[in-house]
Amino acid sequence: MALFNFRRKDEPAAAPLEAFLKGYSIEVMPRTAEKVDSLRDILPTGTRVYIAHIDGTPIEDMVATAARVTAEGYSAMPHFPARIIKDKATLTDWVARYKDVGVRQGLLLAGGVAQPVGDFATSMQLLESGAFTGFDRLHVAGHPEGNKDIDPDGSDRMVMEAARWKSAFMDRTDAQMAMATQFCFEAQPVIDWVNRLQAEGVKLPVHIGIAGPAKLQTLIKFAIACGVGPSLRVLQKRAMDVTKLLLPYEPTEVLADLAAHKAANPGFGIEQVHFFPLGGIKTNAQWVTDNGGASGVPANAEKV
Repeated sequence: MALFNFRRKDEPAAAPLEAFLKGYSIEVMPRTAEKVDSLRDILPTGTRVYIAHIDGTPIEDMVATAARVTAEGYSAMPHFPARIIKDKATLTDWVARYKDVGVRQGLLLAGGVAQPVGDFATSMQLLESGAFTGFDRLHVAGHPEGNKDIDPDGSDRMVMEAARWKSAFMDRTDAQMAMATQFCFEAQPVIDWVNRLQAEGVKLPVHIGIAGPAKLQTLIKFAIACGVGPSLRVLQKRAMDVTKLLLPYEPTEVLADLAAHKAANPGFGIEQVHFFPLGGIKTNAQWVTDNGGASGVPANAEKV
């Protein structure tokens, strides 16, 4: 059970970055989670742990990881990639298996494969399936720099239309929802995108994706593979500086800029930070702890 960390009246308020990191989430895969002996040693109690479902991963491995995450005191949020789910019977089976080990949250997304293997192609179809009765929270994917798989012309017309649909779904149901985004390396495009969502009437809170500390070469490889947009130039510029080429990348600058904007604009639509630990879970968790992310009460932890 989490307890409040009380601050004396004469103590300064939390720095913007520390406040911004509070309640952060992090992503694992079954094979990467196996490398961590105990999540309790590195993550604050109550942290939401997304479990990425890569095509080819057996559902048994996914459920076993979710069971372990839940047993250690964390909120497991497995991915449900629409395009690798054969049919509603398969989806219903997956949901039942997860519920049996205490899972009540899921990230619904189209998935990274080009062609659907069965009946589902979009997260919207998953939302409409009715299969998630009994789940407390359903997250969907967001794309601050667009998605060329969805909008090949380079616009964000279809992406924005989908965001409006998902927001309307939240409004007409009792679903607790948020939009977990692709990772980015520059604050201003994110700020512009979040503001545009609000202008378009999209009410989904944003959980902004951030790549954790990692080797520059590793980040560039993942960024290209995942279709990261113009903010990739931050890494490319760094790669051209010989003095920085061999140094590990840390997300300090982009997070500090976003935190400062949130502090100055409390109504800004980013609710939490979501980390992709591309340089390792332990490395990412230690960086967050060093920057204040472990202090205070996580947003999704029990309070007394």
